[in-house]
Amino acid sequence: MLHKNLKEFTIILASGSPRRHQFFMEMGLDFEVRLKSVNEEYPSYLKGAEISDYLAKLKAEAFKDELNNKDILITSDTVVWHKNESLAKAANAIEAEDMLRKLSGNWHQVITSVCFTTPNQQTVLNSITKVKFKDLTTEEIQYYIKNFKPFDKAGAYGIQEWIGLIGIEEINGSYTNVVGLPTTLVYETLINLVQ
Repeated sequence: MLHKNLKEFTIILASGSPRRHQFFMEMGLDFEVRLKSVNEEYPSYLKGAEISDYLAKLKAEAFKDELNNKDILITSDTVVWHKNESLAKAANAIEAEDMLRKLSGNWHQVITSVCFTTPNQQTVLNSITKVKFKDLTTEEIQYYIKNFKPFDKAGAYGIQEWIGLIGIEEINGSYTNVVGLPTTLVYETLINLVQ
Protein backbone atom coordinates (compact mmCIF):
# COMPACT_ATOMS: atom_id res chain seq x y z
CA MET A 1 0.00 0.00 0.00
CA LEU A 2 1.48 3.32 -1.04
CA HIS A 3 1.57 6.08 1.54
CA LYS A 4 -1.58 8.16 1.01
CA ASN A 5 0.33 11.45 1.39
CA LEU A 6 2.38 10.63 -1.73
CA LYS A 7 -0.76 11.15 -3.81
CA GLU A 8 -0.73 14.84 -2.86
CA PHE A 9 2.69 15.41 -4.42
CA THR A 10 3.97 15.58 -7.98
CA ILE A 11 7.06 13.38 -8.33
CA ILE A 12 9.28 14.66 -11.12
CA LEU A 13 11.89 12.21 -12.40
CA ALA A 14 14.61 14.09 -14.27
CA SER A 15 16.09 11.10 -16.06
CA GLY A 16 15.90 9.70 -19.56
CA SER A 17 16.91 6.22 -18.37
CA PRO A 18 14.34 3.58 -19.36
CA ARG A 19 15.58 1.45 -16.46
CA ARG A 20 14.77 4.19 -13.92
CA HIS A 21 11.36 4.79 -15.53
CA GLN A 22 10.62 1.06 -15.22
CA PHE A 23 11.60 0.99 -11.56
CA PHE A 24 9.31 3.93 -10.74
CA MET A 25 6.42 2.22 -12.50
CA GLU A 26 7.12 -1.08 -10.73
CA MET A 27 7.21 0.71 -7.35
CA GLY A 28 3.70 1.98 -8.10
CA LEU A 29 4.70 5.64 -8.10
CA ASP A 30 2.87 8.25 -10.14
CA PHE A 31 5.52 10.43 -11.73
CA GLU A 32 6.26 12.65 -14.66
CA VAL A 33 9.50 12.83 -16.61
CA ARG A 34 11.14 16.20 -17.24
CA LEU A 35 14.48 16.40 -18.99
CA LYS A 36 17.06 19.15 -19.20
CA SER A 37 20.46 19.04 -20.81
CA VAL A 38 23.23 19.42 -18.23
CA ASN A 39 26.96 19.60 -18.83
CA GLU A 40 28.10 16.75 -16.56
CA GLU A 41 31.51 18.06 -15.60
CA TYR A 42 32.87 17.84 -12.07
CA PRO A 43 36.04 18.97 -10.26
CA SER A 44 38.90 16.52 -10.86
CA TYR A 45 39.68 16.17 -7.14
CA LEU A 46 36.35 14.47 -6.39
CA LYS A 47 36.42 10.72 -5.70
CA GLY A 48 33.81 7.95 -5.80
CA ALA A 49 30.51 8.96 -4.22
CA GLU A 50 31.60 12.62 -4.19
CA ILE A 51 31.34 12.57 -8.00
CA SER A 52 27.85 11.11 -8.20
CA ASP A 53 26.63 13.30 -5.30
CA TYR A 54 27.96 16.40 -7.09
CA LEU A 55 26.40 15.45 -10.44
CA ALA A 56 23.01 14.54 -8.92
CA LYS A 57 22.89 17.99 -7.29
CA LEU A 58 24.11 19.67 -10.49
CA LYS A 59 21.23 18.09 -12.43
CA ALA A 60 18.76 19.47 -9.87
CA GLU A 61 20.15 23.01 -10.25
CA ALA A 62 18.59 23.28 -13.71
CA PHE A 63 15.10 23.06 -12.18
CA LYS A 64 15.57 25.35 -9.15
CA ASP A 65 13.16 28.09 -10.26
CA GLU A 66 10.46 25.76 -11.57
CA LEU A 67 9.33 23.78 -8.53
CA ASN A 68 5.95 24.25 -6.86
CA ASN A 69 5.20 23.55 -3.20
CA LYS A 70 3.97 20.03 -3.86
CA ASP A 71 6.77 19.02 -6.25
CA ILE A 72 9.48 16.51 -5.42
CA LEU A 73 12.26 16.52 -8.01
CA ILE A 74 14.43 13.41 -8.23
CA THR A 75 17.78 13.55 -10.01
CA SER A 76 20.45 10.86 -9.93
CA ASP A 77 23.82 9.81 -11.21
CA THR A 78 25.64 6.48 -11.33
CA VAL A 79 29.40 6.06 -11.20
CA VAL A 80 31.46 2.90 -11.65
CA TRP A 81 34.51 3.33 -9.40
CA HIS A 82 37.50 1.05 -9.96
CA LYS A 83 41.07 1.41 -8.71
CA ASN A 84 40.66 5.11 -7.92
CA GLU A 85 39.18 5.84 -11.36
CA SER A 86 35.67 6.71 -12.49
CA LEU A 87 34.53 4.65 -15.48
CA ALA A 88 31.88 6.77 -17.16
CA LYS A 89 29.88 5.98 -20.29
CA ALA A 90 31.94 4.65 -23.17
CA ALA A 91 31.95 6.80 -26.30
CA ASN A 92 32.61 3.86 -28.62
CA ALA A 93 33.41 0.13 -28.80
CA ILE A 94 37.13 0.68 -28.17
CA GLU A 95 36.46 2.54 -24.91
CA ALA A 96 33.85 -0.04 -23.87
CA GLU A 97 36.29 -2.91 -24.45
CA ASP A 98 38.99 -1.09 -22.47
CA MET A 99 36.61 -0.60 -19.52
CA LEU A 100 35.44 -4.21 -19.50
CA ARG A 101 39.06 -5.43 -19.61
CA LYS A 102 39.76 -3.31 -16.51
CA LEU A 103 36.73 -4.76 -14.70
CA SER A 104 37.47 -8.34 -15.76
CA GLY A 105 38.53 -10.53 -12.82
CA ASN A 106 38.18 -7.63 -10.37
CA TRP A 107 35.89 -6.08 -7.80
CA HIS A 108 34.53 -2.59 -8.45
CA GLN A 109 31.98 -0.28 -6.84
CA VAL A 110 28.76 0.91 -8.43
CA ILE A 111 27.67 4.13 -6.74
CA THR A 112 24.30 5.75 -7.39
CA SER A 113 23.52 9.11 -5.81
CA VAL A 114 19.92 10.32 -5.65
CA CYS A 115 19.03 13.96 -5.00
CA PHE A 116 15.54 14.80 -3.68
CA THR A 117 14.70 18.49 -4.15
CA THR A 118 11.64 20.45 -3.04
CA PRO A 119 11.28 24.27 -2.94
CA ASN A 120 12.30 24.15 0.74
CA GLN A 121 14.92 21.43 1.09
CA GLN A 122 17.39 19.15 -0.66
CA THR A 123 18.57 15.71 0.39
CA VAL A 124 21.33 13.74 -1.34
CA LEU A 125 21.82 10.07 -0.53
CA ASN A 126 23.93 7.40 -2.17
CA SER A 127 24.12 3.64 -2.31
CA ILE A 128 27.32 1.67 -2.92
CA THR A 129 27.29 -1.88 -4.26
CA LYS A 130 30.42 -4.01 -4.72
CA VAL A 131 30.46 -6.15 -7.86
CA LYS A 132 32.92 -8.89 -8.89
CA PHE A 133 33.42 -9.94 -12.51
CA LYS A 134 34.91 -13.28 -13.48
CA ASP A 135 37.83 -13.26 -15.90
CA LEU A 136 36.15 -12.27 -19.16
CA THR A 137 37.54 -13.54 -22.45
CA THR A 138 38.14 -11.21 -25.38
CA GLU A 139 35.41 -13.09 -27.28
CA GLU A 140 32.89 -12.54 -24.48
CA ILE A 141 33.68 -8.83 -24.23
CA GLN A 142 33.47 -8.29 -27.98
CA TYR A 143 30.28 -10.35 -28.33
CA TYR A 144 28.61 -8.29 -25.60
CA ILE A 145 29.61 -4.92 -27.05
CA LYS A 146 28.59 -5.91 -30.60
CA ASN A 147 25.18 -7.27 -29.60
CA PHE A 148 24.18 -5.03 -26.69
CA LYS A 149 25.92 -1.72 -27.48
CA PRO A 150 26.24 -0.63 -23.81
CA PHE A 151 27.22 2.98 -24.54
CA ASP A 152 24.52 4.53 -22.32
CA LYS A 153 25.77 2.80 -19.17
CA ALA A 154 28.47 3.71 -16.66
CA GLY A 155 31.29 1.17 -16.84
CA ALA A 156 29.99 -0.01 -20.25
CA TYR A 157 27.82 -2.80 -18.90
CA GLY A 158 24.32 -3.57 -17.67
CA ILE A 159 24.09 -6.17 -14.90
CA GLN A 160 20.63 -7.15 -16.16
CA GLU A 161 22.01 -8.01 -19.61
CA TRP A 162 23.94 -11.01 -21.00
CA ILE A 163 27.28 -9.90 -19.55
CA GLY A 164 25.76 -9.83 -16.06
CA LEU A 165 24.28 -13.29 -16.44
CA ILE A 166 27.51 -14.92 -17.60
CA GLY A 167 30.12 -12.69 -16.01
CA ILE A 168 29.19 -11.48 -12.52
CA GLU A 169 30.34 -13.85 -9.79
CA GLU A 170 29.44 -11.89 -6.66
CA ILE A 171 27.50 -8.84 -5.61
CA ASN A 172 27.52 -7.17 -2.20
CA GLY A 173 24.76 -4.59 -1.76
CA SER A 174 21.66 -3.46 -3.64
CA TYR A 175 21.09 -5.16 -7.01
CA THR A 176 18.74 -2.43 -8.27
CA ASN A 177 21.46 0.12 -7.47
CA VAL A 178 23.70 -1.55 -10.07
CA VAL A 179 20.87 -1.40 -12.62
CA GLY A 180 20.68 2.34 -11.93
CA LEU A 181 18.50 3.16 -8.94
CA PRO A 182 18.60 2.04 -5.28
CA THR A 183 14.85 1.51 -5.14
CA THR A 184 14.50 0.77 -1.42
CA LEU A 185 16.41 3.94 -0.55
CA VAL A 186 14.30 6.02 -2.97
CA TYR A 187 11.00 4.63 -1.68
CA GLU A 188 11.89 5.07 2.02
CA THR A 189 13.15 8.62 1.43
CA LEU A 190 9.97 9.59 -0.43
CA ILE A 191 7.82 8.23 2.42
CA ASN A 192 9.84 10.25 4.94
CA LEU A 193 9.55 13.41 2.86
CA VAL A 194 5.75 13.34 2.79
CA GLN A 195 5.12 12.33 6.43
